[in-house]
Amino acid sequence: MEIEIATIGGYEEVGRQMTAVRAGDDVVVFDMGLNLSKVLIHDNVETERMHSLDLIDMGAIPDDRVMSELEGDVQAIVPTHGHLDHIGAISKLAHRYDAPIVATPFTIELVKQQIEGEEKFGVQNDLVKMDPGGTMSIGDDCELEFVNVTHSIIDAINPVLHTPEGAVVYGLDKRMDHNPVLGDPIDMDRFREIGREGVLAYIEDCTNAGKKGKTPSESVAREQLKDVMYSVQDYEGGIVATTFSSHIARVKSLVEFADDIGRQPVLLGRSMEKYSGTAERLDFVDFPDDLGMYGHRKSVDRTFKRIMEEGKENYLPIVTGHQGEPRAMLTRMARGETPYELDKGDKVIFSARVIPEPTNEGQRYQAEKLLGMQGARIYDDIHVSGHLNTEGHYEMLQALNPENVIPAHQSMEGFAPYVDLARNEGYQLGRDLHVTENGNIIQLTE
Repeated sequence: MEIEIATIGGYEEVGRQMTAVRAGDDVVVFDMGLNLSKVLIHDNVETERMHSLDLIDMGAIPDDRVMSELEGDVQAIVPTHGHLDHIGAISKLAHRYDAPIVATPFTIELVKQQIEGEEKFGVQNDLVKMDPGGTMSIGDDCELEFVNVTHSIIDAINPVLHTPEGAVVYGLDKRMDHNPVLGDPIDMDRFREIGREGVLAYIEDCTNAGKKGKTPSESVAREQLKDVMYSVQDYEGGIVATTFSSHIARVKSLVEFADDIGRQPVLLGRSMEKYSGTAERLDFVDFPDDLGMYGHRKSVDRTFKRIMEEGKENYLPIVTGHQGEPRAMLTRMARGETPYELDKGDKVIFSARVIPEPTNEGQRYQAEKLLGMQGARIYDDIHVSGHLNTEGHYEMLQALNPENVIPAHQSMEGFAPYVDLARNEGYQLGRDLHVTENGNIIQLTE
């Protein structure tokens, strides 16, 4: 059987992920993501109102025209998890393909919300839920399997396309967490079984390939966060926390520790309300009954007024804006555009790292400077990554023992550490180690 892999997006940057695998006459598409930094550099861009061709020209979503070179029919569109760099282009591109969108329940719900917000295209693709560990037939000869992984968002999987020529494992994005705060540990037993059955190709996220050691568990970040919050429990002024709104495990920890130190937590910001509200509705997390979640700006400002009236020392606002996004809550607070007044000595807890990309780094720098000008004290980098460090990559290669390796989720410069790592394991550039660009097709079998 002919096996081809089209590397459509995410092979020259971190963002706008999209990969297609053709096995005979059947094609499976993995991810359709957005490169948010390409949007953020423009003022007041509303992607839901834009045409896909304009977004492709901006470099914001994948240029999927290479799909016309694959001689097969798309049988499924499979987002691996709910981050925008993996689902953010579905509302712009999925309608071009007569195929269902297949994902885990939390991811499907986020995809549904993306589609409902779309204003240019009527996306009618069927939405199919499949749990981690589940399988479904692809054509007559192939099978799609979801292997549970741990990442900085719940309900993440690595999809595996089983073909007569061996498995194609799509390895974006994960860390090896054997003690997660929410959800099940990574299913390394199943990865080892798949390795013994035979892996034709492994497509791997290279984000942290140059970082030594093993990525710490989310339980480590939880303990760091607990230590910081307990250390400021006697402070009688304002404490504000920010983290990735999609990071439900981290939000859960913030809510619990706020209660421990005698403060009422409240979630503020549109995406904070969306992700946490969805997770609670689907029973992925159990928040206190009185936890407030407010996304609309007027509701947020009313909440800020109430906090100021009742005393900042009684509340922990958990807000969007850890990357310094211009319209996010924390950035508005830093500019003095909300009723919440920051005073000298107030604490701002960043339970997140800056995404290493110039737009984010510049915006975060500006936000921190503005906060500092108001006298805020910043607690930074209380976080663990959602991606594998060097030793995790070695473990995956040894578990899967793939015939071919394809680095992804990075720039050319970012591929270098993973290329060195794979070469140390015996892979060779141009033979079984394939460094590629967006828009290319790799033929694995003829």
